[in-house]
Amino acid sequence: MRCRRTRMFLRVVAAAAACAWAQVSNGAPPAVTGSAENSATQAFAAALEPRSFEFPRDHGPHPAFRQEWWYFTGNLAATDGQRFGFELTFFRVALVPPADEPVEASAWRTREIYVAHFAVTDVARKRFRFQQKLSRAALGLAGAQSGPLHVWLADWSLEESAAGNGGRWKLHAAQPGYAIDLALEPQSAPVLNGDAGLSRKSEQPADATYYYSVPRLAVRGRLVRDGEPVELHGLAWLDREWGSGGLGPRQAGWDWFGLQLDDGSALMFYALRDKDGARDGHSAGTFVAADGTTRALANTDVSIAVGGNWRNRSGERYPAAWRIRVPALALDLTVHPALADQELRTTPPYWEGAVDVSGERGGETLRGRGYVELVGYAQER
Repeated sequence: MRCRRTRMFLRVVAAAAACAWAQVSNGAPPAVTGSAENSATQAFAAALEPRSFEFPRDHGPHPAFRQEWWYFTGNLAATDGQRFGFELTFFRVALVPPADEPVEASAWRTREIYVAHFAVTDVARKRFRFQQKLSRAALGLAGAQSGPLHVWLADWSLEESAAGNGGRWKLHAAQPGYAIDLALEPQSAPVLNGDAGLSRKSEQPADATYYYSVPRLAVRGRLVRDGEPVELHGLAWLDREWGSGGLGPRQAGWDWFGLQLDDGSALMFYALRDKDGARDGHSAGTFVAADGTTRALANTDVSIAVGGNWRNRSGERYPAAWRIRVPALALDLTVHPALADQELRTTPPYWEGAVDVSGERGGETLRGRGYVELVGYAQER
């Protein structure tokens, strides 16, 4: 889903918002929770009913809403067969609704905070590296704009590769030891998740987002590892989501699966977890057939059995192998991490990493790759 990321995102931003708010207003920070009852949240636009999507416009920012994100993950290969995974994500959160913006203009003033995560899975060297950046949207430090699309935080960026092309993008990010410069081209139109793009996360009407995916992006580009360039190609996945609410009060975390299968199909499913460990009934997903047709998946359509576990350095346990079955599609898949340790020790910590997929559909053997995200298993450090 990627409003599965609402609670993680709001917790990351809470501390940042307090700091930035003090810089721009010398006042108390607004409450940053997931509750739809929060009066500040209610002053923003809400995702309450299906809407008409328009591309490329909706690839850009939606400032009337409280938060949104651009979420890229992918599996890439070098010419010599070395495998890499990557995650590059930009989050935007508004501190105050647009109607509450001060009349006085100032280059130092901001109403938004941006957070970005960049991670690399280097399978051959058994390395996982990640970095987090955070900035206010002032003085050109961070921001997002449309026409052409440009999202940035310091020197990390998502850009449209040519004005008006509506979907060919460039990604750039760097951290100690690893940097990427990638060109991405969609292999299909955006896929609307949920009810025509409206993704409900709880029984509260405002706990919903507008959510679409581009499950297959052809990637070519370069990774620089320890100063040495490596040419890469492969597939990436984009998740886009925006809204103003959060997750429900009973929900504690989620497991998200974005799987690209070698017959050209793709499966996305997010399993929301309640605090008692049960799977929440608002869990959902989408199956995309090789011909581009889609099928919405409800909670009861998908079974997930955990087949193994991994413990981090603090002893906290994450699931580490899964069997996913969709009986109505005769789909039976097994999913394994490419590396056991793909935990981002951010605030809060979460596991997100490259995975391998094997299985069958209707008796036909399938293989694939993808990404899995696990939130709510580890404590903040």
